[in-house]
Amino acid sequence: MPTNEGAADRALRVVLGIAILSLAFVGPRTPWGYLGFVPLLTGVFGFCPLYTVFGYSTCPVKNK
Repeated sequence: MPTNEGAADRALRVVLGIAILSLAFVGPRTPWGYLGFVPLLTGVFGFCPLYTVFGYSTCPVKNK
């Protein structure tokens, strides 16, 4: 699976995913917090399916 996320994008997604996921365990304890798995996993794997659908990528261009 190719990556289509740059380093800053991945870091932001991991931090955001952990923050949203914490809502399921701390704070209001709402089940909506489990949606934090989506940005967390896309950040960990470096692949976003929506980026593929829209033909977008935040990876830097690799020189040959």
